[in-house]
Amino acid sequence: MRLLVVGGGGREHALAWKLARSPEVREVLCAPGNAGVAGEPKARCVPVADTDVDGLVRLALAERVDLVVVGPEAPLVSGLVDRLGERGVPAVGPNRLAARLEGSKAFAKELMARQGIPTAAFEVFERLDDALGHVRTSPGPWVVKADGLAAGKGVLLCHTRDEAEQALRRMLLEGAFGEAGRRVVIEELLEGEEASCIGLTDGERILLLASSQDHKRLGDGDRGPNTGGMGAYSPAPVLDAAAEREVRTRVFEPAVRGLAAAGCPFRGILYAGLMLGPRGPQVLEFNVRLGDPETQALLPRLRSDLAPALLAVARGDLRGVELDWDPRPAVCVVMAAAGYPGPVERGRPISGLERAAALADVAVFHAGTAREGDRVVTRGGRVLGVVGLGSDVRAAAVRAYQAVDVIHFEGAQVRRDIAHRALGRRA
Repeated sequence: MRLLVVGGGGREHALAWKLARSPEVREVLCAPGNAGVAGEPKARCVPVADTDVDGLVRLALAERVDLVVVGPEAPLVSGLVDRLGERGVPAVGPNRLAARLEGSKAFAKELMARQGIPTAAFEVFERLDDALGHVRTSPGPWVVKADGLAAGKGVLLCHTRDEAEQALRRMLLEGAFGEAGRRVVIEELLEGEEASCIGLTDGERILLLASSQDHKRLGDGDRGPNTGGMGAYSPAPVLDAAAEREVRTRVFEPAVRGLAAAGCPFRGILYAGLMLGPRGPQVLEFNVRLGDPETQALLPRLRSDLAPALLAVARGDLRGVELDWDPRPAVCVVMAAAGYPGPVERGRPISGLERAAALADVAVFHAGTAREGDRVVTRGGRVLGVVGLGSDVRAAAVRAYQAVDVIHFEGAQVRRDIAHRALGRRA
């Protein structure tokens, strides 16, 4: 098979890395890819943006690819899978209508309410006065969410009424998130421990992947601003076998049934961001693709060939597909550029990559990188995801940080406590 992976971040490098190792795959194209993808055997980067739907369709047809694997959410919400389907190109990902599960938080919350999926109480508003009135008459704290896609920045945790009112004015009055913030969801702030559960679905059957836990805050101890993710590990002990069964029956199965009943059956990768607290698992959000950096922690643990499983999803028939997981935990540590999650400088040379990748039980996935001549340089906020495997979580974390410590670029930001919840649970 010839595959096309859409995207250019760490998730897409991990996908290309895994798919290129399949004996059934002849070549993996990646649009646009990054410096790490370009160095993978059987992989080739193509300079087509992941937001260029027309360009991606032309590329898939010109290269006669057998399967397209869509990494980020924006092309899914824009209808890339619909366009590819019209031209007979199989793709992993939901169509435009089903992708509203991530593209509209109001759509997702209303689906959860209809299907009885456990989630925070919520209200949806388009008028500022109505939203302010709700905050002034309801107990806090609150979460204020822009309805549409906001590059991971449209979710604001508000512990006081002043914070909530400021967030609402930013979205509904000042237009801080553009069209994405013209409608808002206000919901109660849930307490507990977060985890990620991801499943493959053909629109009827569901195959859950191993569990994982992301670290959103910039600094150690979960302090500082929210980011796209500063690290992840798998498995997440908080999501034990009993909790996983509950998530399957109370979250994934009703979500898939509800989307089918709504006339938009979901075929692709379904991600549930969960809060595990005294009320059991509750859904914080749905995504319609693999998580980042969760993917970087998951795929090094996957012993099975990923390519046939993804092809089965695209064909709509997961019968007989099973996945085998390495029992050893994996820890992914993100190395971010100076200034992240704000504006960052590009073009900082990166050293130590080959030395780190040569360590046993280590994988180095590129995210915001580019090649300039014979050098690899920084190109974005999250630069690298460094993964270690170990006999237990502590050993995996030690291995990941050993690799981190031989990689250097000016101003690198690294959390030193990835997997701290699992380590605390063991202690």
